[in-house]
Amino acid sequence: MDFNVKKLASDAGVFFSRAMQFTEEKLGQAEKTELDAHFENLLARADCTKNWTEKILRQTEVLLQPNPSARVEEFLYEKLDRKVPSRVTNGELLAQYMTEAANDFGPGTPYGKTLIKVGETQRRLGAAERDFIHSASINFLTPLRNFLEGDWRTISKERRILQNRRLDLDACKARLKKAKAAEAKAALWSDEVEKAEHELRLTQTEFDRQAEVTRLLLEGISSTHVNHLRCLHEFVESQTNYYAQCYQYMLDLQKQLGSSKGEIFSGTFVGNAESTSPPAATSPPAVAAATLPAVPTIPVVPTIVGVPNTVAESVLNPNEVKPPASGTRKARVLYDYEAADSTELALLADEMITVYSLPGMDPDWLIGERGNQKGKVPVTYLELLS
Repeated sequence: MDFNVKKLASDAGVFFSRAMQFTEEKLGQAEKTELDAHFENLLARADCTKNWTEKILRQTEVLLQPNPSARVEEFLYEKLDRKVPSRVTNGELLAQYMTEAANDFGPGTPYGKTLIKVGETQRRLGAAERDFIHSASINFLTPLRNFLEGDWRTISKERRILQNRRLDLDACKARLKKAKAAEAKAALWSDEVEKAEHELRLTQTEFDRQAEVTRLLLEGISSTHVNHLRCLHEFVESQTNYYAQCYQYMLDLQKQLGSSKGEIFSGTFVGNAESTSPPAATSPPAVAAATLPAVPTIPVVPTIVGVPNTVAESVLNPNEVKPPASGTRKARVLYDYEAADSTELALLADEMITVYSLPGMDPDWLIGERGNQKGKVPVTYLELLS
């Protein structure tokens, strides 16, 4: 019991001494041992690494899981060391709704068939998103958390110890200074000077040892940067694969919808035409025939072996045709495109061009104009605006 009381009193004395030294330093009434410039740079670099790692970690969590309630739930499961329950992604939930709607509307109807196709693609997108989130969490978020909860806590602990050692050292320096000042007045203080010098040597040794330990930990931040760089590359690779999968899924869906679009919309047009036809009494056939413009016909030129079809070539040659009086549209280029031959127009991403179609052209291509330049351009590389 006596030992515990003495230890408690000793600890209280040390704490009081450090508090006095810290307060006097803040008030400018005591000297402070300064660390060398290299050590200060290491401290600043470590603080910068910790702050930015926290911000990147939080924002990546928001990117992977925008729902704050879900993030809180995952955090609680992690702290309780329990497995996070599997959660349905938004794409998978949308796929479920589309499939159920298709069953209600009739899976054999055009709308039902399209809902099933789009729903299946949404399910695949949701599964790809789930895989990406899982991969990013393991390869990127986990190393960042391990640094903040492991290495950084160790560094912070050793820095606090170093701070206490420095306060003890400066307090001993102050006591030695006071003892020497008193010794100059009376020889009776010589024992106090020797005691203060002995304490100073001990605290200086402890401070130097702790400074070296802290320095080694701070220099390890370079290894942390290398590890985080590797994890960042893995995160980018996972994200690239995820977006590539999504792009491929949407291309496949677009092809499926494009192949059935003519059949679906042709049937819809006929039904609408029949339902909206005006009564015979209000629209006489003679008047209707007189008001309808004649549809121009394109002459069909037979192809003879060995003889070029000059009419077709003149129509489809982009360098010789003129844009129609109406029917041109503006388009924004989505990706860079390199022309394969002189009949095509090279494209740069985000530029604006004028496009239009010609009779007999492949539906996957349009004629594009940029100033005096003209050529065929692929439709999939464009976003039609107006």
